[in-house]
Amino acid sequence: MARNARVVELHLELPPSGAPLRHRVADALIEVLRTGTLRPGDALPATRSLAAELGISRNAVLAAYDELAAAGFVHATGGSATVVAEGADFAARAGVPSHIGAARPVGSGLLAAEAPPRWILLPGYPDTDLIAAADWRAAWRAGAAAPASNGLPFGQPHAGLRAALATQLRRTRGVAVDPAQIVLVPGVSAGLRALCAAAGLRGRPVAFEEPGYAEGRRVLAAAGAVIRPVPVDDEGLDPAALASGDAAVYTTPAHQYPLGARLSAARRASLIGWARRSGALVIEDDYDGEFRYDVRGLPALHSMPGGPDVVAYVGTASKILSPGLRVAWIIPPRALLAPVRAALEESDERIGAVTGDALAHFITSGYLTRHLARAARTYAARRQALIAALHAAAPRLPISGAAAGMHLVVALPPGTDESLLRARLAERGLAVDTLAQSAIGPHSRAALVCGYALLPESQAPPAAAVIASCVPR
Repeated sequence: MARNARVVELHLELPPSGAPLRHRVADALIEVLRTGTLRPGDALPATRSLAAELGISRNAVLAAYDELAAAGFVHATGGSATVVAEGADFAARAGVPSHIGAARPVGSGLLAAEAPPRWILLPGYPDTDLIAAADWRAAWRAGAAAPASNGLPFGQPHAGLRAALATQLRRTRGVAVDPAQIVLVPGVSAGLRALCAAAGLRGRPVAFEEPGYAEGRRVLAAAGAVIRPVPVDDEGLDPAALASGDAAVYTTPAHQYPLGARLSAARRASLIGWARRSGALVIEDDYDGEFRYDVRGLPALHSMPGGPDVVAYVGTASKILSPGLRVAWIIPPRALLAPVRAALEESDERIGAVTGDALAHFITSGYLTRHLARAARTYAARRQALIAALHAAAPRLPISGAAAGMHLVVALPPGTDESLLRARLAERGLAVDTLAQSAIGPHSRAALVCGYALLPESQAPPAAAVIASCVPR
């Protein structure tokens, strides 16, 4: 027995459970520590006597004492006693265990309990169910079959994907580019951060469409750019509104987000001319430019004469396939190519090797062409169904911005509280964005920004009826 150690009558009760006996003994001792019956400096009962009192084997008690010692609750003294360590009572009251307990299933919290809306009209989300399962599996099998990447910092990785993208962009967007000029990034946000660092935009004004793509504006502002809102109209961004001090301009010329305008040919030429004269950077976000319905596609700004010198082209697989891929690409002006790569090296933002190989196979095998054709047909039918349903249910609400992309704009009566309307629609099971979410400040027009990629044609009439019932008259 350790000198001066207090002997305590414990009368332990083993907690009923399916846990091993040694854990139950240790838990019972920690419980009497928590209640104060046992205190630091007290001696634990001899293993033989405690085992006899509990009616269990001495080996179980020895194992429990070893467990408590390993966890720091007790320690052996120079004699034969096992004594409670300093701070053991505090640890017991704090709920520190001596062993790993059985983990309880997770999934009963708030997020798991939330049911998805009945009608999802959120813009920017493609219907991934349209991807042919056999094509998708074949692409990932091909990606997984490639040799594992060693990650050595020599050369540029993903040569296959960059070559496939160069062919795809030349064929669909008129962008002629050497594959070596394509920089792959894990999302548009990563590309914008790299461009901001490479072009030295921190602390300098960047003209940004108003209303415009909120995520792009947030990323540039977080990277230090000073956002200067520039209004857009039915022809898109007006280059006449750009200032000589603007270091860059962000635009979505193929299908302006969120209003849906296409940058006119005259303004495209004017924008390129302004950038070349002022030495500014044009960030061309080719937002859902692959999908067009009532109009022919205009070539990308990057493909215009002088474009490669001043335009940073930004594209993504998020709208054409899935946001879960986390693959985007930028084609910076040649002068910014090395600084962009350096910025990405510093931030260590890159796409996965298997993902890159899988996407390359998906493109070169013709799967992407087949998918885009299927998606365009489906989105065109869903778009027409939603337009017809809105005309029938709410003929007083004008519709615009529907010539391309995956969303349209529904104008609301002047003075409509967009936040309140959005909340009412959510209560009825319909998720949608409003124009206010894309504006940096007060705006004179109220509207809903309705995506239709995830809205089956049969659900367009009930969704339109919900909108009509909630819009104030």
